[in-house]
Amino acid sequence: MSSTAVPKKPVALKRNLPTESSVASSASVSPMESPRQSPSTTSLSSLASDQEATKGSKMTDTLGNEFALPDYTIKQIRDAIPAHCYERSGATGLYYVFRDLVLLGTTFYLFHNYVTPETVPDVYARTGLWTLYTVLQGLFGTGLWVLAHECGHQSFSPSKVLNDTVGWVCHSLLLVPYFSWKISHGKHHKATGNLSRDMVWIPKTREQFASGLGKTIHEINELVEETPIATILHLVGQQLFGWPLYILTNVTGHNNHERQHEGRGKGKQNGFFGGVNHFVMSSPLYEAKDAKLILLSDLGLAIVGAALYYLGTNFGWMNLLVWYGIPYLWVNHWLVAITFLQHTDPSLPHYQNEVWNFTRGAAATIDREFGFVGRQLLHGIIETHVLHHYVSTIPFYHADEATEAIKKVMGKHYRSNTEGGSLGFLSAMWTNARMCQWIEPNENAQGESKGVMFYRNRNGLGAPPAKLVQAS
Repeated sequence: MSSTAVPKKPVALKRNLPTESSVASSASVSPMESPRQSPSTTSLSSLASDQEATKGSKMTDTLGNEFALPDYTIKQIRDAIPAHCYERSGATGLYYVFRDLVLLGTTFYLFHNYVTPETVPDVYARTGLWTLYTVLQGLFGTGLWVLAHECGHQSFSPSKVLNDTVGWVCHSLLLVPYFSWKISHGKHHKATGNLSRDMVWIPKTREQFASGLGKTIHEINELVEETPIATILHLVGQQLFGWPLYILTNVTGHNNHERQHEGRGKGKQNGFFGGVNHFVMSSPLYEAKDAKLILLSDLGLAIVGAALYYLGTNFGWMNLLVWYGIPYLWVNHWLVAITFLQHTDPSLPHYQNEVWNFTRGAAATIDREFGFVGRQLLHGIIETHVLHHYVSTIPFYHADEATEAIKKVMGKHYRSNTEGGSLGFLSAMWTNARMCQWIEPNENAQGESKGVMFYRNRNGLGAPPAKLVQAS
């Protein structure tokens, strides 16, 4: 197995990417799935000017790979996918929900009845077994989370009522506000990779990263390497608190609420008291017509919260912590890890609004490999995410076949990092935390490429930050 260690010196690491694209050049966008383009991207004179300005302007990602803008259409993607991949089966979806619930229930029954002081007298052995219980329940719970995610995209079944009923129940059991999340997550899919409108994992710009350290953007090149312990603390905080902070404060989401078309963001900002969260009807994440759905989401959480209070009061809070609380933290961990690694990689770009379109944004995602756990317990959400961003209504059990089909269209624009399997997936969290710290355009970028941003870091890994000359 090749080493997954982060290199110590600035080197151009390479992803194994296809070298040829199999389709004609086009950056067209599906009118069904993409918001209206800004005038700068539809004006013929503007396009001609950009094309002229970007001649000879080579773009490279953080790893040193040459980057090209996607050159195919949404129609080509859809046409390449076999027709049966679009078929959804409610019976199949319910089978997997039943399977995951049985796994959760059986695991609890076995440990509750057979991992007791009477059956396992040694306290250390018993503690180890109950630790294993929390890990297993966290994985099974994450699988259920993924199925509710399928419901939110209407890929669970052809019935919207069944989808939303199952999704509401399953997500509420995991303390997720189903409809509230569904609405904001849909906006993420419509604006993936757009720095002004995306809803999750928007990276810091050079200026934001520098200001967080009390520096100016010109001082980035003078920063010393981040210590490993600092990276570890960052990852621990991200994995423990990333999900609750997202639903409470919209952390990692855009903070341009006054500029969104809903018009509900005046005076609203991300943060604990900024009025942007997933629980109130007045949040700019929603429109007035969504009010009943937000209340229904909150009702689901209230019912489950009341049930948990009953269990804690009658069976002990420490028992509840082990039975539900720690597995719940594991679910949060996997959710954050999965989404972080789907949208964060040294090979991925991000786009300013003026140069973004749906085709480009959907390609700014990456597939990874998590072996048996990913494919069987987590329903392939890690391995087929690129497809999911192009056609989110395809059910997970057809996603592998559909992914193979769209690879032929995407060519060199399809990205995956499957090296090392499950261990490679886990090690990518460390690698990306070290390499992907802020974004900026390539040095000396011209024309349209000035709006295409790539990751840079203070650790001397991959492409170095641009050298800026401070104005006198």
